[in-house]
Amino acid sequence: MLFDTGIHSTADARRLARKRLPWMVFDYIDGSAGEEHGAALNRKALQDIRLSPRVLRNVSDRDLSVTLFNTPMQRPFGISPMGMCNLSAPGADLMLAQIAREFRVPHGVSTVASTDMETLLDASDRKAWFQLYFSGDGSGTMQLVERAKRAGYDTLVLTLDVPEVGRRPRELRHGFKMPFRIGPKQFFDFAMHPRWSLTTLVKGSPTLANFDGKEYVFDRTESRAAADWSYFDKLRAAWPGKLVIKGVLHAGDARRLRDAGADAIQVSSHGCRQLDSAPPAILALRHIRAAVGPDFPLFYDSGIRTGEDIVKALVMGADFVFLGRVLLFGIAAGKAEGLRAVWDILSQEVSLTMAQLGASSISDLKTPNHLWQNEAA
Repeated sequence: MLFDTGIHSTADARRLARKRLPWMVFDYIDGSAGEEHGAALNRKALQDIRLSPRVLRNVSDRDLSVTLFNTPMQRPFGISPMGMCNLSAPGADLMLAQIAREFRVPHGVSTVASTDMETLLDASDRKAWFQLYFSGDGSGTMQLVERAKRAGYDTLVLTLDVPEVGRRPRELRHGFKMPFRIGPKQFFDFAMHPRWSLTTLVKGSPTLANFDGKEYVFDRTESRAAADWSYFDKLRAAWPGKLVIKGVLHAGDARRLRDAGADAIQVSSHGCRQLDSAPPAILALRHIRAAVGPDFPLFYDSGIRTGEDIVKALVMGADFVFLGRVLLFGIAAGKAEGLRAVWDILSQEVSLTMAQLGASSISDLKTPNHLWQNEAA
């Protein structure tokens, strides 16, 4: 499979995606806020973490499975909610749902997914988690909550790190809009990428599938700044299932969310798409783990590019890791086969890293002793 796709690393997938996607679409997926210094800093922070190899430990049998919310999963990583995935290739949402179904991992379904929430819950064999944005006065948001209940979702992911949409110059230069719109600049861009354009033309332009314009119209530029603790309390009272709070970087916020009834926290800088000067999420993770204690469920996303990165996040205190851009790069590079190549590469890299560290299970990684600077004698 790797030979057929030409993908031997997530960097390969990104390189191929950049070649095949229109410039506007690639920069929407790949771009970050401001000067993108925060994205580079987060990657450097991940790269600078050193792990401590161990020897003479029988690691011939290695188990990548974990249990999350009392549910067994075959991998310690899942799929982050990502908007308009079908821009990477028609049917991308369903490709991701199939991976979630096969490996029994969560599939984050974005508020602005390009396939409706009901279809994705079924396609993932009910492994989907619905991601929610607060918007405007919150009334439309609560309509989505009720719809997710009716659909049968048992986990809601509330994203709180977008009080206002961050300025992403790469998107602005291309005139990227959501819902998707085509003007002269975009038409020229698409003409330069005929394979993507023709396939998209045949399958239809991606839409915001969770909105029909009758009850609640989504406006990406609408302010979300009115969300406060009273809104959290209202949502907690209205949602009977698991409630995950995504986009936390401050230890004090994490403690308060834990005490207010959150079931888990996802440490995230939104892939550095919001605040260019945000701290590296991977370093915030360790502080937040110390703040919430060893047993509170803590998830991580942002900057993950390799299986070693996934292991580093687990060593730094995460119970589970969510992947974003790298999966869309795989789809853009080779559709379902490209996605599977990226997924398998990351799985292999996690397993190989575990072997080097002398770990046979994911639970074996849950100790700072695997960090080089804290190496035990």
